[in-house]
Amino acid sequence: MTRQRAGWVVYMLRCRDDSLYTGVTTDLARRLRAHAAGRGGAYTRARRPVRLVYVEGQGSRGSALRREAQLKRLARPAKVALLMRGW
Repeated sequence: MTRQRAGWVVYMLRCRDDSLYTGVTTDLARRLRAHAAGRGGAYTRARRPVRLVYVEGQGSRGSALRREAQLKRLARPAKVALLMRGW
């Protein structure tokens, strides 16, 4: 039996203080549970609860990390515009 690899996704969370957190993972459900439990990262730990607001599939780890960096460089108005276009 061959184990299938999960695809990479870039995701964005809206935190309690209305800030936006961007990350990458191969298991979004597990990562969201970790964020909700305060184990997802120091940034979100201090800003719970968090809500998933954006998900974008990527073909590889490299492309996911590049897209994450690209999104993190965007100014807040550009991020909000991206969220308004929907996913």
